[in-house]
Amino acid sequence: MTLLAERPVQDTAPAPPKRRERPVLPYLLIAPTLLTTAYLLLYPLVRNVIISLQEFGLPQLVRGDAKFVGLANYVKVLSDPEFWAVVRRTLWFTAINVVLIMVLSTLVALLLVRLGKWLRLLVMGGLVLTWATPIIAATTVFQWLFQSRLGVVNWALVALGFEEYRDYTWFADGEATFGILVTLIVWQSIPFAALSLYAAMITVPQELYESARIDGAGAWRVFSTITFPLLRAMFGLITCLEVIWVVKAFVQIWVISQGGPGQATTTLPVYAFQVAQSLQRYDLGAAVSMLMVVLLVLALLAYFRQLYRQEREA
Repeated sequence: MTLLAERPVQDTAPAPPKRRERPVLPYLLIAPTLLTTAYLLLYPLVRNVIISLQEFGLPQLVRGDAKFVGLANYVKVLSDPEFWAVVRRTLWFTAINVVLIMVLSTLVALLLVRLGKWLRLLVMGGLVLTWATPIIAATTVFQWLFQSRLGVVNWALVALGFEEYRDYTWFADGEATFGILVTLIVWQSIPFAALSLYAAMITVPQELYESARIDGAGAWRVFSTITFPLLRAMFGLITCLEVIWVVKAFVQIWVISQGGPGQATTTLPVYAFQVAQSLQRYDLGAAVSMLMVVLLVLALLAYFRQLYRQEREA
């Protein structure tokens, strides 16, 4: 017993945990999707950058002997006054569309919140059908609506007593065509924005609204002090998405007016296509498209910076 008592007790430290190896199979399963997405997204962008740095016209497209010219294409585009006129028109076109989209979508979302179950389902069904309508089909319908002789719009205006709109050619007037395109794009954009805002609004606790109403706050006061501050990030996200959607709008403009009459509806995507196809200067068209991407990124970064500053102050 004495010997056993005097035997020193050995400290048995716990064995270090074995490093758990990460399974490779999940990464192998998603690798094809990631590679395909990277190819579809990155390759066109990289290819467009390369073409914008080359002398790439129709002869080079056929022979494949394009040579690099550095930033010469960008210098030529930036020194063209027509390019800056198109930029100003694009900014104006985008601002009008985005403001109308956000205002009308907010009103529709607030309406959905207050409607009963069946009316809400009916309105939401109409929004979904509008959203699901193909762009070409919707654009063709708008062409029929504003057709000079058989269009419904002219017929309705004449029936209301506006005789000056009998056989009125909407698409020969630059301002009228501009307005039609704004109406079309806003009509196509409202469903996504309205449904997204509605989904965000129903997450706001109803107790906040009840407290505001007890304090005597009106509808505008409730929206400006509760709804908008709580959903500021959602409003910012949808605004950014709508800016991207409007800036890159091409099909509607090209089908209806091809940038005309004159240059009244020529925005940056249409201008890039015109330069590339009509002049067969694919290098200049690529430069215009890259400048459009840069301007869009700068505008979104400025907006995100302002949004982040407001969030920090709040």
